[in-house]
Amino acid sequence: MEQQKLPNATLILVFGIISIVTCCCYGIIGLIFGVIGLILANKALKLYAENPEMYEGVQNVKTGRILAIIGIVLNVLALAYYIWALSFFGWETLQDPQRMQEILEQYQ
Repeated sequence: MEQQKLPNATLILVFGIISIVTCCCYGIIGLIFGVIGLILANKALKLYAENPEMYEGVQNVKTGRILAIIGIVLNVLALAYYIWALSFFGWETLQDPQRMQEILEQYQ
């Protein structure tokens, strides 16, 4: 019996990497990729658990799942930071570089 590759194994790995790389994009883009990668990884691992001798490439799925979890955590932290900065400084202050510089100098 010839083994098949797990469906979306490479895509899961790519989504995990993208979720980490895009954590600086306000935390939203990477969060989307991380969640999609995690959902696909869980489906692939469930499929693998049902019939392990039929599939190969489970290591890519496991690696992609770990990367997606790391990406989700980083993106949630980035999103929380941006929400904190927005609530602490206000939208008008963040749009005005001179006012932002004055506030930062005040706290030093």
